[in-house]
Amino acid sequence: MPNPEFSFFPGRDGVDLAYREVGEGRPLVLLHGFTGDAELWLRNGQAETIAARGYRVILPDFRGHGRSAKPHDAAAYPLDVLTDDGFALLEHLGLDDYDLGGYSLGARIVVRMLVRGATPGRAVVAGQGLRQVLGGEGAADSVLRRVFAGMGTFEPGSPEGRVEQWIRSSGSDPAALLHVWDSIVATPMEAVGRIEVPTLVVMGADDERVDSADQLAAALPRATQAVVPGDHWTAAAAPELAAAIVDFLAHG
Repeated sequence: MPNPEFSFFPGRDGVDLAYREVGEGRPLVLLHGFTGDAELWLRNGQAETIAARGYRVILPDFRGHGRSAKPHDAAAYPLDVLTDDGFALLEHLGLDDYDLGGYSLGARIVVRMLVRGATPGRAVVAGQGLRQVLGGEGAADSVLRRVFAGMGTFEPGSPEGRVEQWIRSSGSDPAALLHVWDSIVATPMEAVGRIEVPTLVVMGADDERVDSADQLAAALPRATQAVVPGDHWTAAAAPELAAAIVDFLAHG
């Protein structure tokens, strides 16, 4: 498994943001999920598998995550800042002919980039459905906010305790993550319906979002759909995910 070196680029506000690259060929930018980093695509060989098929896989760490800056000032996290950072990466690398994908929160940012004018050849939206894209966080939002507000006060094994353990085990910065969470914006249904980029919607068979993924695929004008083994957590590591991405990028 490759262990690529970190490179850095400035966000539009000058904040230092990290990224790594694997392979050579057509550029493919892959975005990770909330609390994670580029290791999502590296630790189980997903990036290596895709790179072996002729891709330059570019793996940024979101602001507030991984090796990117984690400022605690809320002003460093304006609405839709992760999308702004995505465009800053494209500008930094001079990419105008590329593909774009993401998992979980990364998939939502892919949609945000598309509705704000990104023009990849193809896009991959993995581990997210229409409800999440439209901003329907519901119980997940409530639990996360309770955890951020009460770190260290929850019973082990409780829903909040499990989320806190997940956040702490990732080595994340809770203050930065809360600002990131507050920066995420919804995408209106009419904007989703205007996306003309061919898009793969892929979801784990046991992910509770699977029905919402069906709805997202139906809402996108040029969607292809795939289902891979696993739930929201394990599907990200499934070799079938990398295979589905490669097949879609090659054949659509």
